Amino acid sequence: MQTHNASLLPASAEIDALTRAFFSVFTNKNGIKPDVDAIHRMFIPQGLIIRCNGPERAIYTLQEFIEPRRQLLSCGRLTEFQEQEVSARTDIFGGIAQRYCIYQKSGILDGQAFQARGVKTLQLIRMDDSWKLVSLAWEDERDGLAVPDRI
Repeated sequence: MQTHNASLLPASAEIDALTRAFFSVFTNKNGIKPDVDAIHRMFIPQGLIIRCNGPERAIYTLQEFIEPRRQLLSCGRLTEFQEQEVSARTDIFGGIAQRYCIYQKSGILDGQAFQARGVKTLQLIRMDDSWKLVSLAWEDERDGLAVPDRI
């Protein structure tokens, strides 16, 4: 993982780099081994990750989020997986930041190719010399809920 040192980068560039690093931990495309444990270095220890898909809600601690994804990304059920930002907006005020982004993901799950899009919101705080994620929530596009062209 890249070091994110606020003294070397403006806040927006550091948050951009942290967000890219977060998305990259899930990639297993072209034989890349996912580094889901890197999430611990990106978040504060009490961080939360929340899935909001329609009426379904799941609120995860970091470890609750990491373990099933580690298994899914390494057991062969989900291959050629990649997730990335398409567009984003970041608002920064002092030591707090909020990022909204549109993302897309693709891969092969149980032998079936898929592509999907959604929106994520990331909350960050400045800790000592770097930005850390506090929480992240996402909702995927579905019938009746279209992702906008840009955030």
